[in-house]
Amino acid sequence: MTDGRSHQGRVVSDGLAIGRTAVLKRREGEILRIPVDPEAVDDEIERFRVAIATTSAEIGKTRDRVEELVGADLAGIFAAHDLILNDRLFVDEVVRRIRDELVNAEWAVHETSAGLEEQFARIETEHLRERGEDLRDVTRYLMRSLQGISHHELSEMSRDRIVVADELTPSEALRLGRRGVAGLALEAGGPNSHTTIVARALKVPLVVGLGAVSDRIGDGEVAILDARQGLLLVDPDPEVVERYRRELEDRSHRESERSASRALPARTIDDVLIGLHANIEFPEELEDALRYGAEGIGLYRSEFLYIERSPELPGEEEHFELFRQMLVTMAPRQVVVRTFDLGGKKLARQILERDEENPSLGLRGIRLTLSRSDIFRVQLRALYRASVHGRLAIMIPMVSGMQEVWLFQALCQDVMAELRREGHDFDPQVPLGAMIEIPSAALISGHLARELDFLSIGTNDLIQYTLAVDRSNDRVAGLYQPTHPAILELLSMVTQRVGDSARLSLCGEMASNPFWTPLLIGAGIRELSMSPGAIPEVKQRIRHLDARFCRETLEAMCKNFCTSIEVDEELRRVLPLE
Repeated sequence: MTDGRSHQGRVVSDGLAIGRTAVLKRREGEILRIPVDPEAVDDEIERFRVAIATTSAEIGKTRDRVEELVGADLAGIFAAHDLILNDRLFVDEVVRRIRDELVNAEWAVHETSAGLEEQFARIETEHLRERGEDLRDVTRYLMRSLQGISHHELSEMSRDRIVVADELTPSEALRLGRRGVAGLALEAGGPNSHTTIVARALKVPLVVGLGAVSDRIGDGEVAILDARQGLLLVDPDPEVVERYRRELEDRSHRESERSASRALPARTIDDVLIGLHANIEFPEELEDALRYGAEGIGLYRSEFLYIERSPELPGEEEHFELFRQMLVTMAPRQVVVRTFDLGGKKLARQILERDEENPSLGLRGIRLTLSRSDIFRVQLRALYRASVHGRLAIMIPMVSGMQEVWLFQALCQDVMAELRREGHDFDPQVPLGAMIEIPSAALISGHLARELDFLSIGTNDLIQYTLAVDRSNDRVAGLYQPTHPAILELLSMVTQRVGDSARLSLCGEMASNPFWTPLLIGAGIRELSMSPGAIPEVKQRIRHLDARFCRETLEAMCKNFCTSIEVDEELRRVLPLE
């Protein structure tokens, strides 16, 4: 018995999946190779032929306008374009690729064009070689038409597929996850990338760091994605498939038992109560938050509404209805909405209007929202209007100094005055808070606490900026160390400086891992926010811990250790997971 072809990666979103592979490949210009089911081939070919007719009509209109304005000589360029577009060699080769390779029309056009361009490049006669430029122009026209005619969407992917790709954007992962694909296997990626966060939120098994596998795996191969061990097994023996099927059934049974702890308090054995809240990206997760016993929503990442709609921007009514729904569903529990944290690798091009050389250190988070207050006001107006429907709190990301807080507060006052003039109802006492995810914010956390109602430590970015490690770069993934003594010292410092001045929680991915729970309690954190499904395990861990012993253990670690390896080893020795 063998496991077939085995590929090792890293676990970032736990789970198991059995299905058939769908290999997505990307070319310059965001062109994806998307598998097409055999029964849909004729429809895809027809879509290609409609795009040719549409493009030909557009070229004809352009040719006529050019001839009218500057004469027939230049208009002849577009006549040449039309000849290429309707050339039988070109058309027949695209159709062959769609039919034989079972791929979408965009990919077939791109690959056919690339092959013909190579042939043009080898021609010695210059004026014939330059026809390659005409071919590139025609391909661009045709691609625009294709992407506007019943565009072959990722969301059409069948549900039993394990998607294998070099990378996926958060919006692509969102469309695939909502479609219900069985799992995702990526050549690159990190444990705290936003694509990973989407996969966890939608409970889609995800393995990253598999290397160059997309060229070695075909579409439709039977595969197993073991996102507990970071394995992608292709063409496994039937006995292996059956073993994993039984494991899937066992996991389903255990999942149904996890909600049994819903009513139990998250209280340590020395009577320290820890608040457990949920991080969510999508409204669909509210049900999970309630089922697993979340005391509220500690973090709603509102930028995923932008990522989902990109390149469009959501309007005020769309924001309002979403916030209203969340508040009503969770009432009387509080919902903390983080204002959109666009920027970095979550760029909304309509907002930034240009790329940045170093986006993680550029115009992102509160910096971006204050610089484009016209867009930010839309979200703030919707938030305040929704505030009468439940317990809302508003939190701003990427705060680096006090001036950003003051500008944010002034903008909130201005928005409330505007709503008051328009006769809208709202709660003028909505709590305002900020994320602690930049070292400078951690260092002035005492000042921030006296100015705001609450603070929340975002460990994902705090680790990234403190250790200077790109959290989505797999080449330095080993340096992203949540238990680095510098991080533990920073957490302890923040809790001491904040004291009783404001509510303090921790909402980064560290909160979801029960192995690290003793360190967080030892640092003085008394409120944790995590993915809904992590709440039962973290609660169970808390109920077996002594908070005073956790504090003493952390203090000893910070005093005696200088590496995360030492911290992890000591934690396994003195407070092992049961």
